[in-house]
Amino acid sequence: MTTRRTFLKGAAAAAPAAALAAPAIAQSTIRWRMQTYAGPALAAHVIDPAIEMFNQIAGDRMQIELFYADQLVPTGELFQAMQRGTIDAVQSDDDSMASPTEVTVFGGYFPFGSRYSLDVPVLFHRYGLDEIWKEEYAKVGVQHISAGAWDPCHFATKDPIRSLADLQGKRIFTFPTAGRFLSQFGVVPVTLPWEDIEVAVQTGELDGIAWSGITEDYTVGWADVTNYFLTNNISGAWIGHFFANQERWDELPEDLKTLFKVVADQSHYYRQHWYWGGEADLRVNGDKLQLTTIPDAEWDTVEEAARIFWDEIAAESETKAKVVEIFKQYNADMQKAGRPYRYGDDA
Repeated sequence: MTTRRTFLKGAAAAAPAAALAAPAIAQSTIRWRMQTYAGPALAAHVIDPAIEMFNQIAGDRMQIELFYADQLVPTGELFQAMQRGTIDAVQSDDDSMASPTEVTVFGGYFPFGSRYSLDVPVLFHRYGLDEIWKEEYAKVGVQHISAGAWDPCHFATKDPIRSLADLQGKRIFTFPTAGRFLSQFGVVPVTLPWEDIEVAVQTGELDGIAWSGITEDYTVGWADVTNYFLTNNISGAWIGHFFANQERWDELPEDLKTLFKVVADQSHYYRQHWYWGGEADLRVNGDKLQLTTIPDAEWDTVEEAARIFWDEIAAESETKAKVVEIFKQYNADMQKAGRPYRYGDDA
């Protein structure tokens, strides 16, 4: 593929002399292309405000052009495109963009790795995950900028789910690791472009979605094509990140690096209250999805399976074992801390 740098060199060589005589400030503006995992409706909340803020503050010094899910490259190729420099920055989880790192399996929804959205920043900033992620991405030429929490992972389906037996044979759009875990309960994981999901549910290609919480279901239109929402979830918060090509990142002056980090943090903060409030409001006041629940005693078997899954992941490498141990220690600490951090064995 033609890289951005090669394209710009060719364009400059072919440009008329008059065009090259633009004001110096315009010529010196740093321009990045960034792609998010999210489609336009979701991006309006999870990324648009942050990039608009960055561009407004940076002004003529730097501008970021934002692209939505699959616009420049398929989501599964985001990492490779960023590593090559075809795309300068990415907002995604590790899992969806097929990151070739030891921590990829923990991105997105690692089964029962978190209970609440605040677990994610605490895990990264107080329990050491941030250092591990930065080390892993430095090995592959990518700058890990920051991690944040998104929504919990629930099923939105056409038919009601009231027991584990109801999951048998259901074709579900979900994340790679979540799909790997859920397949033991009869779920058939399906991977499709994000923008095709709504139509795939309408045509029967999909039976449902395990990609988000109820806020996204309403925001992106999935609540219009599904009928039921399962209140049990396999994770309390999606783990997503901001990344940049290492060379492009290293070229930025320190104040622009700081500005990018600040707007990323602002984006994380916005999602904390947007999702948290939305999940509650739409369960209570939403009029499109009927709530269903798998009884606690039955759902406990899913949590038990997650503990086995964790140990299977830990056995794959030393780094994965280190991350799993952090998850175990954190959850044990939260359980001992009690309310409001955890609410007993059935939290």
